[in-house]
Amino acid sequence: MMLLLSLIDISLPLKNPVLQFSLILFIILFAPLLLNRLKIPSLVTLIIAGALVGPHGLNLMLRDSSIILFGTVGLLYIMFLAGLEIDVADFRKNSGNSIMFGLYTFFISIALGIVVGLYILGFSLLSSILIGSIFASHTLIVYPLVSKLGIAKNRAVNISIGGTMITDTLALLVLAVVAGMSSGVLTTTFWITLLISITLFGLVVLFLFPVIARWFFKRFDDSVLQYLFVLAMVFLGGFLAEAAGVDAIIGAFLGGLSLNRLIPHTSPLMNRIKFVGNAIFIPFFLIGVGMLINIQAFFKDYDTLKVAIVITVAATVAKYLSAWITQKLFGFSVDQRRLIFGLISAHAAVALATVLIGYNIITGYTLEGNPVRLLNESVLNGTILFVLVTCTLATFVGQRGAENIARAEAAEEVTETGVLTAEERILIPMNDLTTVDELVNLGITIKSHKTRNALYALHVADNSMSDNAAARNAGKILEKAAVSASSTDHELIPLIRYDSDLVNGIAGVIREQKITDLIMGLHHKSPLTDTILGSASENILGRCNVTTFIYKPVQPLATIRRTIVVIPAEAEHEIGFEHWLQKLIIIQKNTGSRLVLYAAQPTIAFLKERYSAAISDAEYKVFRDWNDFLVLSREIKNDDNLIVVMSRKNHLSYHSKMAKIPLYLNRFFRKNSFILIYPVQSGSIDDTGAESAVESVRNSFGRFQGFKQFFDRVGAAYKRKISDSFKGG
Repeated sequence: MMLLLSLIDISLPLKNPVLQFSLILFIILFAPLLLNRLKIPSLVTLIIAGALVGPHGLNLMLRDSSIILFGTVGLLYIMFLAGLEIDVADFRKNSGNSIMFGLYTFFISIALGIVVGLYILGFSLLSSILIGSIFASHTLIVYPLVSKLGIAKNRAVNISIGGTMITDTLALLVLAVVAGMSSGVLTTTFWITLLISITLFGLVVLFLFPVIARWFFKRFDDSVLQYLFVLAMVFLGGFLAEAAGVDAIIGAFLGGLSLNRLIPHTSPLMNRIKFVGNAIFIPFFLIGVGMLINIQAFFKDYDTLKVAIVITVAATVAKYLSAWITQKLFGFSVDQRRLIFGLISAHAAVALATVLIGYNIITGYTLEGNPVRLLNESVLNGTILFVLVTCTLATFVGQRGAENIARAEAAEEVTETGVLTAEERILIPMNDLTTVDELVNLGITIKSHKTRNALYALHVADNSMSDNAAARNAGKILEKAAVSASSTDHELIPLIRYDSDLVNGIAGVIREQKITDLIMGLHHKSPLTDTILGSASENILGRCNVTTFIYKPVQPLATIRRTIVVIPAEAEHEIGFEHWLQKLIIIQKNTGSRLVLYAAQPTIAFLKERYSAAISDAEYKVFRDWNDFLVLSREIKNDDNLIVVMSRKNHLSYHSKMAKIPLYLNRFFRKNSFILIYPVQSGSIDDTGAESAVESVRNSFGRFQGFKQFFDRVGAAYKRKISDSFKGG
């Protein structure tokens, strides 16, 4: 044993890659646990830990190429997640506000930086402009906390992230201009080349990346391949950004924005992306930032300490002023102001890049032959303290605001449709291994994010099979379902039912488990029969009065561009209307697809009046008659998902032409995924409560009122005709 230890180099700083990586992992694991007792945020603990083990601390590790590599990945990961998790609809809606926020944040910061550089620190104009660009830029170091708390779609976060792209881009352009002026390459050709390259870069990332990604996701469903593909696209976007003359973080953010709609927030791929980033890459970045901190350098001379204090106070004042103006302009709360300040006041990557470039630009030499740098060593060392203080302050303030916002959102028990969130239980009967993943994915997609243990997977085993054979078959299917759910951090409850009758088995479980939603699947190669799924499903629909989704997947939900919904007349008067509409809104939110609603004019008016806030970005088209259903075959495209709201027979929204829907789907919509929704309706076999009776009376009264109004109009017209006849005589 001693001989083996003698062969391992354990001298400091550590050079053995196994020991280095082990030390980093133990820091990521234990540093937050130890310092959290002191109420220090985990982000700050990793920076402090990096300073302690780094070359300026205990010298356990050097900030070598491996730390720089993983740190770069972590920084790009933060920006990529920001683009990936942002609400695209809100981002577009608030794009003007984001641009305005970014512009005044940039100009306030750079103006204050120039004033501080010229009149307090006594720097030249070019050096002061660089100080201003350091003030203007910021790093979204608090964003992992925002993502963890689930408030990434908050309007304040959207505006802050959009503004970050503006401020960082402008700060980096200022850096490029100053560097060009110092080297004498700032010509007309420089500006034309920069403009063309940035334009081409933006077009490629925002328009070509989604096309490539949709093609890839439709053809490859292997989880490892999908993750590697996403990682490759992130770094390709970063490289293209650098080739265009801007920083790689801009490419990472735009890459996330371009893939936003193709990676749903409830998907296994999103879960893997966030898990790997939060577990490895982002902590590496924070530790790498900490390794830059040299406490001793702060006390080498008075100038270093003076620069550190001045730029820290001035930059913090500039960012607070920007956050305060934003709060007043957009009517944000105090916690939203704290969150904005936390997001925009941390300075790390861009600030360090700016000061290092400025330090390496030599503008001349002294009489002694020493180089005169654009930013001197005092600024370089002072910026390190500036990074530490601003990151710590941003984390404390941002965490307080983010936690308060998260608690406030969690306390709200009203959904987006204005209906109190009830307990939901989603049952997915399964008997085919090939459809398990897509059925579980749909279950997770329609599930409210506030409920966790809401998924049930059921396999009804035939009594005629041997116990061993039935158990093996059920075990394979349910195990695959559990793995599929766990990959998205959801828990699925497996159920096995032994029954010779499939309908009895499903109906029994629905009653026993108080199921609210039922998902039944079709294999993508299985044609529909004239009665939807045959007599078995007809019996289920008749006996089980729960919201039922019949799903036939042709392509993954993540690759859907538009969700086409056909709503029958009078559907808004059914008792299950609000429930399935809430699920539809959740589907649209989780998939990011554009919603196109086909409905009768009264139904459209009802939706716009009652649910305009929840369905804000939908397109409405009048659906006059079920004969118009075939018109959809000319308008629907390959990447569209078709949802048809159906009705059981002899109910208010039922139409006889619904019997032809299977024929239409088989003949004209074979290339499209579809979902048939059967809502909860009054008067079903299992619905014998008082609520059903009251609803039936209400519907009957509604019909009576309709007839009464009709005859009143006819009578009034007849009276007018008689009156006109007398006048004419």
